[in-house]
Amino acid sequence: MKKILFCEKVYSRWIILLIDQVIVSVSFVLSLVILEKGNYRDVFDHHELRYLCLYHLISVLAFVMMRIHTGIIRYSSVEDIFRVFKAVLLTSIFFILVSYLVLKPYFDFDSQRFLSTLVINFFISASVLIALRISVKQLFHYLKDLRIVAKEVLLIYGVDRSSLLIKQGLDAASEKNFEVLGFVADHADLIHKHLEQKKVYGSWRIPELKKKYGVEKMIVMEDCKDIEGRKLAIEKCMECGIRVISVPASNHWLKGKLKLSQLPDLKIEDLLQREPIHMDGANVIAGLCGKRVLVTGAAGSIGSEIIRQILKCHPEQLILCDQAESPLHEMQLEIEDRFPGSSCKFMIINIQNYGRLKHMFETCRPEVIFHAAALKHVPMMEHNPSEAILTNVLGTKNLADLAVEYQVEKFIMISTDKAVKPTNVMGASKRIAEMYIQSLQNYQEERLHQTRFITTRFGNVLGSNGSVVPRFRAQIEMGGPVTVTDPEVTRYFMTIPEAVQLVLEASVMGNGGEIYIFDMGEPVKILNLAINMIKLAGFLPYTDIKICFVGLRAGEKLYEELLNKTEKVIPTYHEKIKISTVIDYPYEYIERKINELLALSQLNDNQQTVWKMQEIIPEYVSSNADYQGMEVLKEVESTLMNVRVEPDI
Repeated sequence: MKKILFCEKVYSRWIILLIDQVIVSVSFVLSLVILEKGNYRDVFDHHELRYLCLYHLISVLAFVMMRIHTGIIRYSSVEDIFRVFKAVLLTSIFFILVSYLVLKPYFDFDSQRFLSTLVINFFISASVLIALRISVKQLFHYLKDLRIVAKEVLLIYGVDRSSLLIKQGLDAASEKNFEVLGFVADHADLIHKHLEQKKVYGSWRIPELKKKYGVEKMIVMEDCKDIEGRKLAIEKCMECGIRVISVPASNHWLKGKLKLSQLPDLKIEDLLQREPIHMDGANVIAGLCGKRVLVTGAAGSIGSEIIRQILKCHPEQLILCDQAESPLHEMQLEIEDRFPGSSCKFMIINIQNYGRLKHMFETCRPEVIFHAAALKHVPMMEHNPSEAILTNVLGTKNLADLAVEYQVEKFIMISTDKAVKPTNVMGASKRIAEMYIQSLQNYQEERLHQTRFITTRFGNVLGSNGSVVPRFRAQIEMGGPVTVTDPEVTRYFMTIPEAVQLVLEASVMGNGGEIYIFDMGEPVKILNLAINMIKLAGFLPYTDIKICFVGLRAGEKLYEELLNKTEKVIPTYHEKIKISTVIDYPYEYIERKINELLALSQLNDNQQTVWKMQEIIPEYVSSNADYQGMEVLKEVESTLMNVRVEPDI
């Protein structure tokens, strides 16, 4: 097979050379005919044929030397065309030299006549050879386009240099199964003008363009400066079912080229109903530079982003602790690629294991701890409350106790808005962990060295492992249906980088004992989130992709809260970060209750375990029917206390 292909390539080269020489020879004859004013009979006498043969021989040698025949005509470039031009010129020059040195001494050679012939021939042959290559190239692309049944019609948002780069990058792409209709902008002085032969449209015309031309996608640049205009154009696209795809900066394009297949769809994170949160970061760098930092849950969504951002602060050493082997290994490979030379230690440890943790503290001596390890999925923890307690409560207690023993400077715990008036095991376990580290903060006041315990509390993180966004995306890719628990359910959302920026900033400003809450904007309706994701994928909700309501799962509630009604907030120097004032519990009381809870959890009696959690957290009212007996007992006790026994008469 390879031999056949090789032969085909060789034959095609000589065919190209043959065609070129036919053109050169015909052009030479035509030039003589023009000089003879159409008297072609005089052209074909034996003297003229002698000159033609000599010219043809020199032309073959020149074309082979210049390797004109080795190029692929359908991919001819400007450089290839220039080489053809040089080959024809070189042939003429050599013919003149050979004619003067060889022909003129022995034959009747009219030099003036042949100079005129060569000038005419040069323009005719060069023009025809170049026209042939351009025609073949255009014909190839035309036939290729005909093979494409349907083209995707695209719009490009913006009229700046970045937009031009997108257009030029797409034009240079190998696949041409798309057509750029034009640009979108809302500047009055730009609308109806043309850029790169493409018209500029106002964003309000997007529905009309969809209907008239069948626009399927709009491309936007990630670093677009016109945020409001971009948002308006995206909303118009979503209304009429046009997919929006996001283009990275040009320096991230593969091999300097842009391919439509490489462009990711616009992320739902880009449509948060608020401005993105940005931090200066100078305080964080100053606070973590040169420190030994421990991160638990280092391979998780939050933990891994904490790692990435801390490494930019140049810590003395970074200790990555997680019990998940494969994700921690992937994190190690990423760090080796992105942060070569950084000092990192990778520890596979279950935070329930006090002995392993103590060994790590003894050998690594961390100065700052970011505690992100936790069991977080609400439905799973409802069925496994003992595991939630062992990781979220016992694991936190182990770390906090060792932090005090080894004189750690700061301990930052990642908590959740589900710890506020918890209705599920996960939220309740995190609230107990909050209560313990707060009580420990107050208990160590008499010590010379105090570890500053800081809690950060925020809502759902977009795109984190197991979160709703990846779930919806997978369901949409499967063709639906998209499952929503309840049409009225709402949640607070942040992006992973935003959440980590706020955690790091709070770690610097904290003095100990604070529970920091973050301004997350308005809560987002999960139903609206699902609808927007379906529209971003280019489908119509309820028509192309069905939405089903499956009901709240055990332990879930319609809306989350960042504050209890009894809690108040204190502002900080950053407008997005506030401090929650909560009730402090005595250390001895909380420690005793946690020990009782841990003992119960060992019995694997889920109901008794949850009842003990409700005893520790008075505001914990379970929404799980399996654990609601405690509320009934409380009501009975309250009723009995209020009953007055009347004396017998």
